[in-house]
Amino acid sequence: MSQSIRRRLLGAALAIACAGGIGQARAAYPDHPIRLIVPSSPGSTLDLVARTYAPTLSAGLGQPIVIENKAGASGITGTREVATASPDGYTLGMVSSNHAVNPSLHKHLPYDSIKGITPISIIGSTPLVLVVPGKSPYKTVDDLIAAVRAHPGKINYGSAGTGTALHLAALLFASKADLDMVHIPYKGGNPLITDLISGQIDFAFLGTPSVIAQVKAGTLRALAVTTLHRSELLPGVPTLNESGLKGYDYDPWIALIGPPGLAPALTHKLQQHLHQALSRKDVQKQFDVQGFVATGGTPGQALATFKRDIESSAALLKAAHVKTLD
Repeated sequence: MSQSIRRRLLGAALAIACAGGIGQARAAYPDHPIRLIVPSSPGSTLDLVARTYAPTLSAGLGQPIVIENKAGASGITGTREVATASPDGYTLGMVSSNHAVNPSLHKHLPYDSIKGITPISIIGSTPLVLVVPGKSPYKTVDDLIAAVRAHPGKINYGSAGTGTALHLAALLFASKADLDMVHIPYKGGNPLITDLISGQIDFAFLGTPSVIAQVKAGTLRALAVTTLHRSELLPGVPTLNESGLKGYDYDPWIALIGPPGLAPALTHKLQQHLHQALSRKDVQKQFDVQGFVATGGTPGQALATFKRDIESSAALLKAAHVKTLD
């Protein structure tokens, strides 16, 4: 055999060996820590959810998951970092229902809300509750609706900011009941709750866990929950659907995403390990305390949810004549 033929055969053997090594490296994912970008501040609902399931997900994958809080611009700051990351599975992110609202609120998003990310799974949802001050004259949803209709443009409600889940829940309420009410946006939920308790505002939609103590103490009164099923935390409180607003269903979600171009095999692996983490009883118990409902789901289901809510959010904001923020 000639020396040139031997060199060609050796080169081919080395190429095959290298290809096999690459395949093994890919199969070994993950082999170093994974970043999880949480686009909100420490202590937020997103952050609490992340810190509840991440340790179990980490154990299943066999690598540490390092949570990085990247708050700002309704989640845009953190999501942009995920959208521009390498699709190698070592940078993941979380998004909330704000992800579906942002395309209608911002003219120049730095990424495409569908094509600019890879949906992995819906993690779960945080049901909301319609609350009024404890001393409010409104005892039922009918009482509140009657008051708004009797005084159009006078009854006000608060939210944690334009385009937040709390705002969208109220817009859906106004749309279903054909109401004219005044929106007062706050910079976060805590000042909103303070003013609601003192009677500075008439009502608000808030996360059930954030007001459960005040409802039990009587400083706030729960009129209805926003989901089609009653909350286990407030079993005596009816749904808005039961209260006469047929079909009312607003259930803000949280999802796990990756960068665009994340390989289907990695997406599937992450989704499967997330599902296993969410299925653990100890994780579910922690979520129950937080008022978070873990659901899980496939990448396809997450994508369908994103598309559906981008469309429905746009319709609500347009009907309410909400202006873009930039």
